[in-house]
Amino acid sequence: MKKPKSLSDVIYYVFVIGFSFLMLYPILWMFGSSLKPETEIFSNAISLIPIEVDWLNYPEGWAGFGGFGFDVYFKNSLFVTGSVVVGAILSSSIVAYGFARLRFRFKKVLFACLLSTVMLPMQITLIPQYILFQQFNWVNTFYPLIVPAFLGGTPFFIFLLIQFIRGIPKELDEAAIIDGCSTFGVFWRIILPLLKPALVTVAIFAFMWSWDDFLSPLIYLNSAEIHTISLGLRNFMDAEAGTSWGPLLAMSSLSLLPQLILFMFFQRYLVEGIATTGLK
Repeated sequence: MKKPKSLSDVIYYVFVIGFSFLMLYPILWMFGSSLKPETEIFSNAISLIPIEVDWLNYPEGWAGFGGFGFDVYFKNSLFVTGSVVVGAILSSSIVAYGFARLRFRFKKVLFACLLSTVMLPMQITLIPQYILFQQFNWVNTFYPLIVPAFLGGTPFFIFLLIQFIRGIPKELDEAAIIDGCSTFGVFWRIILPLLKPALVTVAIFAFMWSWDDFLSPLIYLNSAEIHTISLGLRNFMDAEAGTSWGPLLAMSSLSLLPQLILFMFFQRYLVEGIATTGLK
């Protein structure tokens, strides 16, 4: 960070630091409260630093309940999220390459349909999708959460990759075809390696959206042994027995760590993938 040279710079840095603290305060409060005893969480709610540290919140939360430890929910979430990321990368890149480079009938009509689905709320398709998956006997399995990702189920990712591919010179495709590459060979050898920043962006978004998803697992997953982290956290809240706030906040803090680690290691590719999308 450069040194402030004037009063306006000082005001700018103070504003940015203050605004950043306000944005981070809920996360800092959650981490701090995960170490507080149950009675201190709300009696000393504003403070970020616990007066008395209670490390038992983490082992109690990790032990889970009903015979299922929190490690089960972590494994389920990692499996579902990892599968969604792989499916999103494969399907979105192939479909985007077709729209950006290939010529076929009804291309403009299909692209218009793609853009319309980007603006379509998921609540509209929720009931038809549930009926369809119920006919397939996929309810209470991971299939409704995973299979759509392998079928190009996120139009935003396709549109993002289309814009990125359009920024790649077509002369590279022509040179590869002259050298004997097939259509798939151009995609695999030329386009896909150049898509690395955009694919990392897709992977990060797919990971975050799938990891944080609560509605879809709530609808399709009924058995406790296949619950994801979002449903596991909800199970700490009981209207009759009361909410175990300490273990709940402790496991909420742990559930954020994969996202923080992912963003820390790949933020450069995320910014590059978004900033260069659609640029020649």
